[in-house]
Amino acid sequence: MEIMLDAILPVLLYVAGIILLIVLIVLGIRLIQILNKVDRVVDNVEAKVNSLNNAFDVVCKATDTLAVIGDSVVTGITGVISKFISKKFNKEEDYYE
Repeated sequence: MEIMLDAILPVLLYVAGIILLIVLIVLGIRLIQILNKVDRVVDNVEAKVNSLNNAFDVVCKATDTLAVIGDSVVTGITGVISKFISKKFNKEEDYYE
């Protein structure tokens, strides 16, 4: 009985090792295929993001231009109001003197 186990056990271990090696090779090939698909998806997403970046750049430039125009208008209106108020206070001071 011991002689049979001494002969059969290494054969079973070799067969299990070969099966495990074949399974790992198949899993490795599947993993490579999956990574290739993921790479194509990432490239596709990157191309779409780059096209959107151009649109966002245009929007950003437009909003910056509108902000500059708005700041100029606010500065002008503030200057006119401050001149009006300063003239009004100057007239009141002259009235009290």
